[in-house]
Amino acid sequence: MTKSMPSFEIEIKSLLGSKDKADELIHKMQANDPAFVVLGSHEQLNHYFTGGEITAIRSRIAVLQIPEKFDNAEDISVRTRQADGKVILVIKASVDDTTSSNGTARLEFESRVDLTLDQLDQILLDSGFQYQAKWSRERQDFKYKGLSVSIDKNAGYGYLAEFEKIIDDQNKAEETKSAIRECITLLGLQELSQNRLARMFDYYNKNWQDYYGTEKTFNIE
Repeated sequence: MTKSMPSFEIEIKSLLGSKDKADELIHKMQANDPAFVVLGSHEQLNHYFTGGEITAIRSRIAVLQIPEKFDNAEDISVRTRQADGKVILVIKASVDDTTSSNGTARLEFESRVDLTLDQLDQILLDSGFQYQAKWSRERQDFKYKGLSVSIDKNAGYGYLAEFEKIIDDQNKAEETKSAIRECITLLGLQELSQNRLARMFDYYNKNWQDYYGTEKTFNIE
């Protein structure tokens, strides 16, 4: 198993909708940044969980050394991920007034585990967690003006862009968010509001079995 120290993930999302919009964004980034890098693409499975206690996971997979600062966080998102042949445990906690599931500033812990996705899921289920939803997506990754940019083709959501920067100092969260927002505005994009994202997330969670692993999408205003 490999371990990762917690960091702060600052992320702004923009709903693209169609493949044409996704291709247009890639062309704009290429034109605007001589140092633009295409990092590659892959498929992901992400399983979200609710309930349970972080302490229970720590006792079952002690080698991960999950930081204790997650124990008392009010809003925590726990998920498992399979991508590029790797299985990863992901824990996120909100550090602003947005959610741990989709928020703009989150404390983040990721660690690869030498288990199958099903085995890791079972450890969480045995620790008192329950499935919230299962998600599938195709992801393209880029580097653009110092940001990590992902364009996802999500089951349910369709095409979605994520602009992310990882920081070590929580006090820089707001200025980092402002810089990312300026960047996406210059690309002609609109930020996906937290309220609309919450409605989309809630709808998917209630209907995920109709979308997981499919090409089907929905539109929630």
